[in-house]
Amino acid sequence: MVLLHPLNNQIAEPPQKFTYPFCYEPHPLCVEASKKVRRYVSTHEVLREDAQNGKMFGVLVVEKKQENENGDGKLYFLAAYSGLLAGRNDWPWFVPPVFDAQQPDGHFKQTEKVITALNTVLDVLPSEERLAIALRELRKHMSEDLQTWLFQQYRMLNAYGEQRDLLEIWHDYHSVKVRRKFPYPPGGTGDCCAPKLLQYAYQQGLKPLCMAEFWMGASPKAEVRHDGQFYPSCRGKCLPILTWMLKGLQVEENPQEKDPLMYPLGRTPVKLDIIYEDHWLMVINKPSGLLSVPGRESRLSVWSILRQHYAETEDWALAHRLDMGTSGLLVITKTRETYAFMQSQFANREVKKTYVALLEGEIQRTSGTISLPLKADPLNRPRQIVDHENGKPATTDFQVLSVKDGITRIEMYPHTGRTHQLRVHCAHQEGLGVPILGDDLYGHGGRERLFLHAHEITFRHPISREEMTLRVEVPF
Repeated sequence: MVLLHPLNNQIAEPPQKFTYPFCYEPHPLCVEASKKVRRYVSTHEVLREDAQNGKMFGVLVVEKKQENENGDGKLYFLAAYSGLLAGRNDWPWFVPPVFDAQQPDGHFKQTEKVITALNTVLDVLPSEERLAIALRELRKHMSEDLQTWLFQQYRMLNAYGEQRDLLEIWHDYHSVKVRRKFPYPPGGTGDCCAPKLLQYAYQQGLKPLCMAEFWMGASPKAEVRHDGQFYPSCRGKCLPILTWMLKGLQVEENPQEKDPLMYPLGRTPVKLDIIYEDHWLMVINKPSGLLSVPGRESRLSVWSILRQHYAETEDWALAHRLDMGTSGLLVITKTRETYAFMQSQFANREVKKTYVALLEGEIQRTSGTISLPLKADPLNRPRQIVDHENGKPATTDFQVLSVKDGITRIEMYPHTGRTHQLRVHCAHQEGLGVPILGDDLYGHGGRERLFLHAHEITFRHPISREEMTLRVEVPF
C-alpha cells in the first residue's frame, strides 16, 4: 500500500517554517498535491460519488531523508480525508485513522450494539416502570464509559515524540469553565485531516514541511464550504490537538497576530475619526482592523481609546458593534438615557443601516432578500452557522451596484444585526454563494482588509427625536 506520493522538487522551495493551520495561504507544493488528490478521487468511481456529496481532504508535504552524497531529502505528500469516505476510514492511498473504531468485532462496535439493544427495549417499556428507569441509568453509564474509553485510544504524538490521549489534551487545553460545559471533546475529534496526517508522519519518521486542507463536492447545509477552496483547520476539534501535535516544529506565526491593521497596545494611540458629535452622541468612522470592544489583550479597541482619551464619565457606551475587519459608522452614546433609547431603536429595528461590500465573484441576481437563520458554533467561535431549526432569524436586502473584472460591488441593508450576518449571507450557498473579498473566516482572506464598510446609518436622535442620516465615504 503506497501512502507516500512523490512531488516534483522543482515546483517551489519548501517553506522554512511549518504552516500555521488556522490561518494560511496554501504553499505551491500543497496546491500541487491537492490537484493530485482530486485527480485520484476522480478516477475512483466509489470515492468520486461520495466526495461529490461534500468532503474535506488534506495534504501534508513531507521530507524523507535519502542516503546520497548531498544528504538531500526527497519530497513526498500524504493525503487524508476527514471522518469516513464512502463508509470507510481505511481506503488505500490515504493515511489510516489514528484509531480504528469501525472494526465490527472491536470493543466500540460491540458496545454500541448493546446500547442499541437497550434503546429497542426502552422504546416499548413504560417510561415510569422500574425496569425502564434502571435501563436508562445503565445506558447512560455505558455511553459515558464508552465515550471516555474511545478518546483514550487516540494517543496523539508531537514532534518531540511525546504522547497524550485526547482527554488529556482536552483537559489541559481548556479552562475549568469550558470543561464543565463540554467535559468531552466533540464527536469525531481526532478524525479530521490534520491530526491524521501529522500522526502518520511522526510514526514513519517523516519531516512535516507544510499542510493544507480543501473542500471537494457539494456545500454543506450549515457551514460555508465551496468546492476546490482551501480552508483552515477547525478550531472546535483541532485547535487543542494541533496545539499539542505541533510542539517541536518551527511553525509560522499567526498572520493575524502580525497584521499591521490590528492595533497593538503600546502603539501611538489612534485618533478617532469623528463624523458627528454633540452632548449626547458621538458617531465615528471606525477603520478596518480596529476592534470595537476589547478582545485580545494585545489589541487596542474603540472602547479602550474612548476610555483613555475621550470619555468624560463612566456612562459612555457603544450603541452597537462592528466586526474588527469592517470599517465605517459606529454610534457611541454619552449618557445612560441615550444608550437606552438607542438600544430600543436597535431592538425595534428602527435603525436603518447601509453597507457596501466587494464580493470575490459574480452573482446571478441583481437584487433581492436573503433570510438565513444564524447561530454561533460554540466550539468554533466566532464562526456562525446556518441553522433553520434553532438559529435566530436574520434578514438582509441587497442591491448590486456594479461588476468589474469579476468583482461585484454590492449594497446591503440588514433588517437584523446578527453576528457576521452579512458575511455569512454573502458566502453561504443558500445566500449569494460568493464571499466578501478579504473574508478570512468565510472566504479566502489573503487581502489587506475585509472589503465591508458601514456606509450609512439612519436613526432618531435620543433628545430631539428627529431622524438623522449620516454617511461616510467608502474607502474602496
